[in-house]
Amino acid sequence: MMKNKLHYTLLIISALFIVSSGISYLAGIISATGLLLIAGFIALAVGVRGFEKLKGYSYTLWIFTAVTASMFYPQFFISVGDFQLKKLIVPLLQIIMFGMGSQMSFKDFSGVIKMPKGVFVGVFSHYMIMPLVGFGIARIFNFPPEIAAGIILIGCVPSGLASNVMSFLARANLALAVTVGAISTLLSPFVTPLLMKWLGGQYIEVNFWSMMLDILNMIILPIVAGFIFNLFSKGKEKLKSKIIQLVSYMVIILLTNLVYMKSKDAGFSGFLIQFTKSMGWFFFLPMIGAMVLSHFLKGENKYMEKVLSLVSMVGIAVIVTIITASGRDSLLKVGALLMVTSLIHNLTGYTLGYWLSWLVGMPEKDRRTIAFEVGMQNGGLASGLALQMGKVATVGLAPAIFGPLMNVTGSVLANYWRGKPVKGEEEVKSQKSKVRRALSSLPWRGEGWFKSKSEVKSNKL
Repeated sequence: MMKNKLHYTLLIISALFIVSSGISYLAGIISATGLLLIAGFIALAVGVRGFEKLKGYSYTLWIFTAVTASMFYPQFFISVGDFQLKKLIVPLLQIIMFGMGSQMSFKDFSGVIKMPKGVFVGVFSHYMIMPLVGFGIARIFNFPPEIAAGIILIGCVPSGLASNVMSFLARANLALAVTVGAISTLLSPFVTPLLMKWLGGQYIEVNFWSMMLDILNMIILPIVAGFIFNLFSKGKEKLKSKIIQLVSYMVIILLTNLVYMKSKDAGFSGFLIQFTKSMGWFFFLPMIGAMVLSHFLKGENKYMEKVLSLVSMVGIAVIVTIITASGRDSLLKVGALLMVTSLIHNLTGYTLGYWLSWLVGMPEKDRRTIAFEVGMQNGGLASGLALQMGKVATVGLAPAIFGPLMNVTGSVLANYWRGKPVKGEEEVKSQKSKVRRALSSLPWRGEGWFKSKSEVKSNKL
């Protein structure tokens, strides 16, 4: 009871802080406005944790808190001494992707065989709808070239982890969500640079091979490291399966370094040095780390999962904060319009993803999944690519806005669908129960038609 009173009190306090920030802004006291708004969001983020239907929004509110802080006090999030904080974006993204890979295995790709239609529709829709909608928005609203390129970039990246979470909350097809997300991610080194070159190349210069290498380094290799960590930390795979997987991962690392050779125009000696580094970081280190941690944790992998989950959430918040602070001046000029267009981009993805899957005759659970897999993007990857281009303050703005926004809309949609039974399921259950009742009333039930397993066994004896 006391706990509920505390959370109610925090909600009231948050409302007072937010209203006070508005009054402070109108009065021209900008320094107080930022502090009041940040305090209001913090109280709100903690307060909603006490309510089952609202606690899912807590993380999004923490993101809003971070964005508010970076908008009002950008100087604290750009550099620490001589160190530029934007250098943290790529390592943080790699850690997040490692965490994703450590929770996956080859079995997560079995959906390609079990649900080929759903996987094809999901991946095809994702890489067709979002890039083209992004390109259309960039053309219609006539943004500056680098801002427009950022809108297209967020449309060209694969779906992120958030879409899997939303599918779970919405009672959608989680297995399909995981498979579509994994396949779209694996295809991203080839598809994202190609689409960016084709659509975004009209606004900024896009180096295909350089972007492919960046995606491989930021996404694919950390996921491979996560796979290897998972393989050795849980130890459930047979020796033959382990050898096959390890050889596959080694081939991926080899191919990545061939792309490095092409992108950087490196010689054979440069290739060997880079290949050795990659094998050390992404092959042997996770293998050794998994065995050491398994020894000390004694099979309690839940602790590691919680740590990686926390690091991922904090990492995303830090990335958004740094990008917002870096692009604050540009954001003040186009922020409101960019937010509106990001919302249009996101909601169009949900809508077209859902209705396209309906047109091809997919069941309701799969439609919900496709909606999330199309409408939700890997904002972290888009931010990392913007950084690698040297344009994080402009190209990186659309991903910085799109990421938090899609979590808000995704949470709302997931909670709405969670409260609605999946069409067809309730009717099927009702029909089955009616059939059972009708059959159980028939006179020949006692002749063995509905005998339980125990009755059959006793009769045999």
